Amino acid sequence: MRDHTLIHRTMLVGIVVIIAGYFASVAFSGEKASVTPAVPTAAITGSAAAEGAVEDTLQACLVRIRKDATAGQRMIAEQGCRKAEAERKPSQRFSGR
Repeated sequence: MRDHTLIHRTMLVGIVVIIAGYFASVAFSGEKASVTPAVPTAAITGSAAAEGAVEDTLQACLVRIRKDATAGQRMIAEQGCRKAEAERKPSQRFSGR
């Protein structure tokens, strides 16, 4: 009899925990931050090369930096563009561009 009561209480506590967890997840699901995709601030005219492609240029890379970026973000992005340009130069030299 004692084991029977223990099993019933354990099942009851388990069901209460599951129900409480469900309601907690439903209550907090409305508070999730909505993530909006970044919209490009400037369009590249002409042939738009993929980022990092050999045909990509330093100017095209700089244009892709968001206008609302902080000074630090802009600096890091510009450094990345200049590094990518330096890495592209040897391949442009061999491809005849």
